[in-house]
Amino acid sequence: MITRLMLVLCMLAVAVDGWAQGFPSRPIRLIVAFAPGGIADTIARTVGQKVSEKVGQPVVVENRGGGGGLVAAKYVMGVAADGYTLLVTTTSLTINANAAEGVNPVTELVPVAMAASTPTIFAVHGSVKAKDLMDFVRNEKGGRFTFASAGIGSAEHLAGEYVFRSVPGLDVVHVPFQGGAPVNMAIVSQQVDLASTTLPTAMAFVGQKTMRVLGVASDKRMSLLPDVPTLVESGFPAFESASWIGFFAPAGVPENVLRLLNSEINAALGQPDVRERLTTNGLEIRTMSQKEFADYIKADVAKWGNLIKTTGINPR
Repeated sequence: MITRLMLVLCMLAVAVDGWAQGFPSRPIRLIVAFAPGGIADTIARTVGQKVSEKVGQPVVVENRGGGGGLVAAKYVMGVAADGYTLLVTTTSLTINANAAEGVNPVTELVPVAMAASTPTIFAVHGSVKAKDLMDFVRNEKGGRFTFASAGIGSAEHLAGEYVFRSVPGLDVVHVPFQGGAPVNMAIVSQQVDLASTTLPTAMAFVGQKTMRVLGVASDKRMSLLPDVPTLVESGFPAFESASWIGFFAPAGVPENVLRLLNSEINAALGQPDVRERLTTNGLEIRTMSQKEFADYIKADVAKWGNLIKTTGINPR
């Protein structure tokens, strides 16, 4: 009986391995959780092209924005678990895992590969002369100011709430916008005082000097912004906030297919032209094994859960 069971299991393993060896035999779809032109979309299209060239199958990018990334996540949860449809999303996934009602996207999806991350930055109008973020909020604004982010419950919103609440005496009003582009325009047109955002979305304005970055929420200065101090250097409590971009599959995809996808995505991210394109736009490439990424996601869910409790902000 045991021998027969072992034989059956071996046959199943061989069948799965044979199927994975033939993967992919048709186009792969990358479902991006946000609109075209954002950092998730840029990574999906850049990596997708390289993977397509390597595996000999088209990689098609589809944008399904809405619900802070939940629309796309729910869609991918419902497709066949065969590895042919992947979600490309951001930190919004782990934030939503702490707030979504009736569904937890983290438990219904499997982490495939991390692609990149970029820290939260705090930017102001280009005419501001403050030496750092604390100088701006304390001296130039007298402790009363508005700050913008790309939506209630976004990583940048939560980071701003946490950072500014940690300093006694600040009177802060959050102004939410639908995406990074409107946030940038609000700063350039001086509708708001400060933006909690990311460098890739603000890169053009920073380069034109119509926006100026006063602080970064990372443990060290950004290589593209060597003169901009970290929050700690500016007198704020130690705090790190970053938006990551990663690939996910519906739960149930065979392990060997997940490993193959992880390997191909990591290989694409390692190509010189890909690295140059992403790093010059303010992104830090971060390749991990599938297990390492899964462990990272688990820790990130806990991190944002604690932050949500601390700030009392309901992301949904």
